[in-house]
Amino acid sequence: MYNDLKEKTALITGAGKKTGIGYAIAKKLAESGCNIIIADLGKPSSQGDPVKTGTWEEMSEIVKSLENEFSVKALPVYLDATDRESIQSMVTSVKRHFSNVDILCNNAGASFGVPNAVHTYDEDAWMSTIDVNLHSVFRVTRAVLPMMFGRQASIINTASRAGKVPPIFNGAYAVAKAGVIMLTKVMAKELAGAGIRVNAICPGQIMTDLEKWRFGLEAQFFSSTIEEREKEMCKTIPLGRIGSPEEVGNLVAFLASSASSYITGQAINVTGGQLMEL
Repeated sequence: MYNDLKEKTALITGAGKKTGIGYAIAKKLAESGCNIIIADLGKPSSQGDPVKTGTWEEMSEIVKSLENEFSVKALPVYLDATDRESIQSMVTSVKRHFSNVDILCNNAGASFGVPNAVHTYDEDAWMSTIDVNLHSVFRVTRAVLPMMFGRQASIINTASRAGKVPPIFNGAYAVAKAGVIMLTKVMAKELAGAGIRVNAICPGQIMTDLEKWRFGLEAQFFSSTIEEREKEMCKTIPLGRIGSPEEVGNLVAFLASSASSYITGQAINVTGGQLMEL
């Protein structure tokens, strides 16, 4: 727990389902006494989408559970992070309940049109993937910043190991996450004078719906099983296992707290040693 986070307000996008990194972040921040804003689409996934989004019912359930377990204030808000009007509506809703935002976690993300090589990638799917993962960080941050100025605040953007090491057949996601890393660095320089720190997290293999879907795709491609694909992946990870969303949440809580007060502009790996850099 980080006592300095008590009674601060954190807004986490893409946090509307209990199986994702966003929820793990929200729970870890609530554990330290943060008031929590859960922002997600609030509707069932479209037919054919590989990974479900947080429904309004699940978002409301998450809010109640956080309030009951940690005695914090929590609020669910609709958000389509690719839509300017939806973002502004979210900000208006937040202002009705909270006077400021101390922590912004840009966690919303998705991948469309995979698996495909660049030369076979559907253009609309490519653009949608870039929009959700990269442009949304710019849009949401720009809209929320007026509620962050004038205080020691922290922005944490969810990038990915894929933003540093190119995967095959998932190019749009990798390009978008590389963009998030650079956007993080730009924002860190521009906002340092305002006392706002900006960092990115780069998860590797974390056991979420998206990871399970990936193992399922690989199992079909290699005529294998999901369990066998997971074992093969673990061989590439020095710690020998897939990470948990809670371990990502631990890093975010640290970056949000004053324990990381001299850290900004960084893209920190959470990969079990799978990615090591100078």
